[in-house]
Amino acid sequence: MVKNKNKVAIISNSLGNGGAEKFASLLSFMLENSNIEVHTIIINDVVDYEYAGELLNLGIDSESRFPFFKKIKKGFLLNDYLKEKQISYIIDNRPRNNLLRELITNWIYGGRKKIMIVHSFKLENYFPKSAFWSQFLYRKAVKIVCVSNAIEKEIKLKFDLKNTKTIYNPFDFSRTKINKGTATTVDYILFFGRFDEKVKNFNLMLEAFFISKLFLQGFQLFLMGDGPDLNKIQDSIKGFQLDGYVTILPFNSNAFAIVQNARFTVLTSHYEGFPMSIVESLALGTPVVAVDCNSGPREIVIDEYNGLLVENYNAINLAAAFNSMILDRELYAICKKNASKSVAHLSSETISKQWESILH
Repeated sequence: MVKNKNKVAIISNSLGNGGAEKFASLLSFMLENSNIEVHTIIINDVVDYEYAGELLNLGIDSESRFPFFKKIKKGFLLNDYLKEKQISYIIDNRPRNNLLRELITNWIYGGRKKIMIVHSFKLENYFPKSAFWSQFLYRKAVKIVCVSNAIEKEIKLKFDLKNTKTIYNPFDFSRTKINKGTATTVDYILFFGRFDEKVKNFNLMLEAFFISKLFLQGFQLFLMGDGPDLNKIQDSIKGFQLDGYVTILPFNSNAFAIVQNARFTVLTSHYEGFPMSIVESLALGTPVVAVDCNSGPREIVIDEYNGLLVENYNAINLAAAFNSMILDRELYAICKKNASKSVAHLSSETISKQWESILH
């Protein structure tokens, strides 16, 4: 097969723990499978996920004792690389929350075709506060790809941008051997993702788990991941007197056996984009209990069909949902039966066609 003439650079902060980073990994393989020349570029030297194509690791190649000069060097290296490799498309997968930096980056990108991805409903992570500067930076992009319909609607409302398109995050287990054996003999419910309290709201999760008294029925809460707030979470566990009932597991890029063997998975975030943990959980046949935050859960979880969708910031209702998934065997059986098929439309094969329609 003749390789597509487009040369695409996917630019991300890293390939480390996180939904946007995992998406960058998946996208690189989807594009390579579409016979596109892929270049994976990361700003920081963190590589936990596999990637397709050629890697430019600016975190290694720009070593300097002085952070300011390191940033400048990264800019020059990126500029030289884009020219040398004759990149035609840039898929910008980074947070973009510093106007001066984005003006410089926009200059480095030059006249290349740009696709800007927005991974979070918290738009200040991606757009300047000023509608003028947002228009300046984004209006000439080929597409602003939003990972949920709610995000796309909000961008149109706030910034009056017309070049938006929703493409959901996919799942792809094709390169991973999924162990279908028993991960543990303990009954447990599971959170997996980044330990970031200001986003994930672990206090709500722990409060609901305490109220539910699931631990008296032999269930533990497993928290799997890493991030800046591990110590805060450990303090909260002690505060709710849940020592011995909550187990913290390290980040694992191949944690599918643990997800598969959970009774259900939990999401209690203040805000999201299109949480891949929910999608992966359902794809593996594990139902979900999620709060109805902006955005993502309500576009994935169908209440009492593949999981339970609960009003946010309501620990009592969340605790009741936890208990329903344990005690109501008929409800659980329905959610378990429907989990995988409810996200069949999010397979990498389906989502890659939507990306091909932009790039071709």
